Amino acid sequence: MPMIFVNLPVTDLDRAKSFYTALGFTINPLFTDENAACVVVDEGHSAFMILTRDFFQTFTDLPIGDPTAAASVATAVMLDSRDEVDTTVTAGLGAGGTEARAATDYGFMYQRQLTDPDGNILEFGWMEPAAAEQGPEAYAQQQGADPQGA
Repeated sequence: MPMIFVNLPVTDLDRAKSFYTALGFTINPLFTDENAACVVVDEGHSAFMILTRDFFQTFTDLPIGDPTAAASVATAVMLDSRDEVDTTVTAGLGAGGTEARAATDYGFMYQRQLTDPDGNILEFGWMEPAAAEQGPEAYAQQQGADPQGA
């Protein structure tokens, strides 16, 4: 089974580790040193590699963008409930993150955006399982609702 690693540049590795563990994720010590830390999102499936900016630069010849000035990616993590989304974002806010946008609630899907202390955008969401299986339009038709939440 494929595993996804999302590489994120950070300015302060210890601060970033504290932030991501406050979200409920764990650090894999086998892939963590003074340059990087492996943040396990879902064991065996997905992880963040938080890398010092200097170390991140060794992976590309392109300049590293400043995520506090211009967005280039938003990483979405789907959770098991709306409450888990709220709990995770609240923990992130307490650990130095910010929430630049209000929550989005489509009824069948709920999302909140959390920016880490380095400006990397994380989106935490929950989707009604039936909507995930059938697609939002089919689910909305069964419920007699607009899939865009209008």
